[in-house]
Amino acid sequence: GLLKAAVIAAGIVPPGIERSGTSLAELLTQIFGPGRGFELISNVNRIPKGSRLAVSTNLLGALIGACMRATGQIAALNGPMAESERRIVAARAILGEWIGGSGGGWQDSGGLWPGIKLIEGTLATDADPEHGISRGRLLPRHTLLGPDRVSPEARKKLQDSLVLVHGGMAQNVGPILEMATEKYLLRSAAEWQARQQAVATLDSILDQLARGDIRALGRALTENFTGPLQTMIPWVSNLYTERLIAGTRERFGDDFWGFWMLGGMSGGGMGFIFAPERKREGQEFLQQLMLATKRELESALPFAMDPVVYDFAINEHGSVAALLQDEAALLPAGFYQATVPASLRRDESTLTARERTDVRQFNAAARHHPEFAAILTSLLDRPAAANKPAAASSGQLRQLLAANGFDQAQHEQIRTDLQSGRIGLALNRLPPTTRIEDAAPGDLADATQINPALRRAGEEALRKGEVAVVTYAAGVGSRWTQGAGVVKGLHPFAKFAGQHRNFIEVHLAKTRRTSREFGAPIPHVFTTSHLTHAPIERMLTDHLPDALQRDVWLSPGRSIGLRLVPTVRDLQFAWEETAQQRLDEQKQKMRDSVRAALANWARTTGEGSDYTDNLPEQCLHPVGHWFEIPNLLKNGVLAQLLAAQPQLRTLMVHNIDTLGATADPALVGWFQSTGATLGWEVITRRIEDHGGGLARVDGKLRLVEGMALPREQDEFALSYYNANTCWIDLDRLLALFELTRADLADATKTANAVRRMAARLPTYVTLKEVKKRWGHGQEDVYPVTQFEKLWGDMTALSECHNAFAVVPRARGQQLKDQAQLDGWQRDGSAAGIAALCDF
Repeated sequence: GLLKAAVIAAGIVPPGIERSGTSLAELLTQIFGPGRGFELISNVNRIPKGSRLAVSTNLLGALIGACMRATGQIAALNGPMAESERRIVAARAILGEWIGGSGGGWQDSGGLWPGIKLIEGTLATDADPEHGISRGRLLPRHTLLGPDRVSPEARKKLQDSLVLVHGGMAQNVGPILEMATEKYLLRSAAEWQARQQAVATLDSILDQLARGDIRALGRALTENFTGPLQTMIPWVSNLYTERLIAGTRERFGDDFWGFWMLGGMSGGGMGFIFAPERKREGQEFLQQLMLATKRELESALPFAMDPVVYDFAINEHGSVAALLQDEAALLPAGFYQATVPASLRRDESTLTARERTDVRQFNAAARHHPEFAAILTSLLDRPAAANKPAAASSGQLRQLLAANGFDQAQHEQIRTDLQSGRIGLALNRLPPTTRIEDAAPGDLADATQINPALRRAGEEALRKGEVAVVTYAAGVGSRWTQGAGVVKGLHPFAKFAGQHRNFIEVHLAKTRRTSREFGAPIPHVFTTSHLTHAPIERMLTDHLPDALQRDVWLSPGRSIGLRLVPTVRDLQFAWEETAQQRLDEQKQKMRDSVRAALANWARTTGEGSDYTDNLPEQCLHPVGHWFEIPNLLKNGVLAQLLAAQPQLRTLMVHNIDTLGATADPALVGWFQSTGATLGWEVITRRIEDHGGGLARVDGKLRLVEGMALPREQDEFALSYYNANTCWIDLDRLLALFELTRADLADATKTANAVRRMAARLPTYVTLKEVKKRWGHGQEDVYPVTQFEKLWGDMTALSECHNAFAVVPRARGQQLKDQAQLDGWQRDGSAAGIAALCDF
C-alpha cells in the first residue's frame, strides 16, 4: 500500500485515472516513453513496522521525493531538496498516508528537514486554503534550530550522551492514540492540565538544548514521560519499559540522565541519556538488559524482534538523494537475496532484460563488495539450509500434536465436512425456523437481592472448604494482541498497588483475600493449553513456588486442534454477510485489496488444508472452553483436588478476563440452594456486548452463542449477555457424565464418558487472526480456521438442570480488547477490582 500511495501522491498516477477509461500503459508512455515503465523499491534497515520511529512516514516521503525527482518535479536529481520542495513532499506524504491507510501523522514527516527542528501546528490564516474550513492549517510550521539556536557544541553533547534503541516490541498504537484524541476532544480535566504541563516542558527542553545542558534535558524528558504523557496517553508505559528504566538507573545511578519516550507507546523506539563518559558502557548494558528482559517477558508481551541498539547521529542534511549509474547502480542487497534465486532456477532464455541485468549486476558486485559476496555464499547454501528449518519445524509440530491429545480422525472428519460445505461459518447458525425469545425477569435470580440467609449459608460453605475456583487460561488473546501469540493470562495489563500486574496475579490476589476472610483454603485451578502451560508454570514457580499443587493448581489441556487454511466461502461470509463498519473510500479500497489478496492466498494454498507455514505454536489452537472442565476429569487434577480436599463440592469457573468474578458467599449460597447442576451468571447487555446471551430457544431457557443465532439482529433483542462464569455442582456434573468420584481413577472410563458427551454438542467453525513473522521484525496477519465446542451449550441438554442469575456489570464485565482499558479505568472498574484483591 505504501509504494502505491507514493506513486499516486507523487503525481505519476493521478487519482483521477480511476474509472476514467484511460489505460495505465498509455499514461506510462506519456511519462517514460513507449513500452517503458519504472520499478520502485524500498528498503528499511532493521526497523519493524509499529516501531514508533516514524519509519512509514519518512519512507513515504523519501519514495515521493524519489518519484518527483525522476519525473522532473524536483529540480535536482542529487542532494537535498529546497525548502519549497520539502513542503510539497510533506503535503503529499500526508495525502499518501490517507491513500495508503497508514497511521502516521504530519509530525512524522520531520525527517525531510535537516538537523534539529521544531514542528508546530499553526492557525489557518486568510492566505491559507483551509481558512474557513479548519481552525488549523493542514501543514505544520517547521522551524530549523540552526547553530544560532543549538550550537555545534550542544549538538555534539547530545550525540555523545543519547543511546537510541529499539526494544523489540511492535504493536498497533492506533487504538491508544484514538483514546488520547478522544480525551482531547472531550477536554477531560486531568488530561487538559497534563497537556498544558507538557507544553511548558517543551519550552524548558528548548532552553536546555540551547544551553547544551543535556543532564537537565534528560531530567525534563523523564518527568514528561512519568507525568503528563502517562496522563494524556493511556497505557503509554508497560512493564518491559519500566524494568529497563529501573535496571539502568540501578546500574548507572546519577550517570543515567534520563529516558526519552518516542511515539505513541514505549517498548519500541526509545532513547536513554547517559553521562558521555559512560555512553559506550550504556550501549553494551542496554543490549544485554533488553535481551534478557525480552526473554523473560516474551510470553506476556508482543515482541516482533530481538532488541537493537542503534548508532545515533544527527542528520544535518534531511532527505537526500544520490543518483547511481552504471556498475554503481546497485539495488539493496536484500533485493537480490529475494529475487536472484528464482532467476537462477529458470532457463536464461526466459528471463526478461531487467532480470538478466539484475543477475549480471549482482554477480559483478559479489566480486568486489563483501556484503554481496556473503549473500552469494548464502544463496549457494540455501537449498540445503532451507529444508532444515522446515523439517525441524514439521517435526516439532508433530511432537506437539502427539503430546497434547491431537485426534487425527476427528481432524480429518472436520476437514472433510469443511471442504464439502457441511460445516462453515454460515452453518454455525440454528435453522431459520428456530424461535428466539428474550428471557423474562422471572427466569433468573438477581444477585444483588439474594436472601441474607443464603449469604450466611455461602459463608459457612466457604469456611468448610467446599468451594474451589477454576480460571480458563488456555488462550493467547487473539483479539487482545491482534494475533501476536502471547499468553493473555501473563499480560501485565494494568497497575495495581503501584506495580504492573497480569491477569493471573489479579485472580490469585482475589482468591487470597477471600481465603483469608473465611479462614479456609480455596484451591485455585488455571486450565492451560500447549501454548500457555509452560510459561504459566514458569511464572508460578518463580513467584509462588510453595503454593503450586497446594493453593494453586494447573490443569494441562488434553485436547488440541490444528488450524486450517480458511475456505474462500467462509472468508466471504465473514467479510460480506456480517455487519462491519464502512470505512472512507481510500481505507475501504485498502481493506478490499487486502481481502482480495487473502482470498487468493487461501485459494492457492489450498482451502481447508493444514495451516503449517508458521511457528508450530502458531499452527495449533485450543478447541474451545467446553473441553476445559472435562480435561479436569481426564488429566487427574480433579481427583488430586478431591483427595486433598474431599469436602469440595462446588466449583466457580470463569474466564481469565472476567476480573470481577470472586467466590462471593451470596452466590455460593444461592447456587447450592438451587439444586442445579450448573449455575450461570449473566449481565445486562450493552451495545458493545457481542456474542449471544440468555434466550428461550423454541421455548427452552438456555445460553446461545451469537454465531449460532439464526439472524444477526436476534442478538439485539436479548436483554442478558453471558458473562461465562459458571457454578458447578461436582457430584451432579459427574452424574451427568455417568461417572462417580471413584470413577475418576479409571482413565478409560472417564475418556469414554467425555467423548460421549462431546458428540452431543455442536461444533463451531471460527476465523481467528494469526501473525506470521518474517525477515527482521516484519509480520503479516492471516485469517485461519479453527473449531470450537463451548461450555454454554451444556444448557441445551434436557437432563442438565440449570439456574441463572443476573450479576452487576462490574462482576461480569470481560476485557477482550486493550482499547477497553481506558474506559475500564475511568469508570471506576479498576478501582473496584483493586478493592477485591490482597496483593
